Amino acid sequence: MSESELDEADLQAIIEDHASRQRYFGKMDDPDVAAFGYNPVCGDRYQIFLRLSDECIVEVQFTGYGCVISRASASMMTEVLRNLSRSEAERLIKDVENALEHGASLPAGLLPDLVALLGVRRFPSRIKCVTLPWHAARAALAGESMVSTE
Repeated sequence: MSESELDEADLQAIIEDHASRQRYFGKMDDPDVAAFGYNPVCGDRYQIFLRLSDECIVEVQFTGYGCVISRASASMMTEVLRNLSRSEAERLIKDVENALEHGASLPAGLLPDLVALLGVRRFPSRIKCVTLPWHAARAALAGESMVSTE
């Protein structure tokens, strides 16, 4: 599914659904890796928790707060990173960031809801809101405890 296949109301409904019914929201006890992400421009802040088994992400959770689009992005991210290997997750994070920041296409076969995030490209100042949780997940996988959008 592409962004052009959905009308504005559909895209908005997907974003609102993820923002109001966040998937995998909550603090994880004893994560294998975790990182805190902060956007000082708008104040969004998220902590991403990952549990790994044999270099595979078996659990993802997050806590924090931010604007509607960043909450939706964090929720979608937790759904798509589950059951990926570390290298697959790192590649996917890069692909999502490239799609948002540089207009690349999303890889096929992903959660269809991710397409709704692409609408933010029309509002460049909001791209950092969407990518913040993804940056924090990348930092966690790299063993870093904190990341900022600035």
